[in-house]
Amino acid sequence: MQFEVGTIVEGKVTGITKFGAFVELEPGKTGMVHISEIANTYVKEISEHIQEGQTVKVKILSIGDDGKISLSIKKAMPTEPRRPRQPARSPGRPGDYEWQPASRHPEGESFEDMMSRFKQQSDEKMSDLRRSVDGKHGGFPRKGPK
Repeated sequence: MQFEVGTIVEGKVTGITKFGAFVELEPGKTGMVHISEIANTYVKEISEHIQEGQTVKVKILSIGDDGKISLSIKKAMPTEPRRPRQPARSPGRPGDYEWQPASRHPEGESFEDMMSRFKQQSDEKMSDLRRSVDGKHGGFPRKGPK
């Protein structure tokens, strides 16, 4: 059988060491799966994930000039769909302010009314921020002028 980088083949685990596992791809052709390529999680003991004699699917990562074949079990596994990323901050924490376009403001609102509302919201947010910062300092008042 001709082996090519990137192909997924089946093989039989013939040996396990501290650093990886040897997989026989066909009689006389053996490749090695490094411990970092055994599973998608941290692997401390390889024998907790695979055993000698077990048939496994492996992906061929590289074939050296000397004929050594590097394999991966984890890259031969089907990929799980990714979950959407969560925002770094949760709503409601200081610093999490939602921008609203002007079109959401009532029609006919004067500039002075908008500024007054902005100042009120800004004062409320600064007050929340001060309480949050004071709470992180163990409740002791801050030194210096306020």
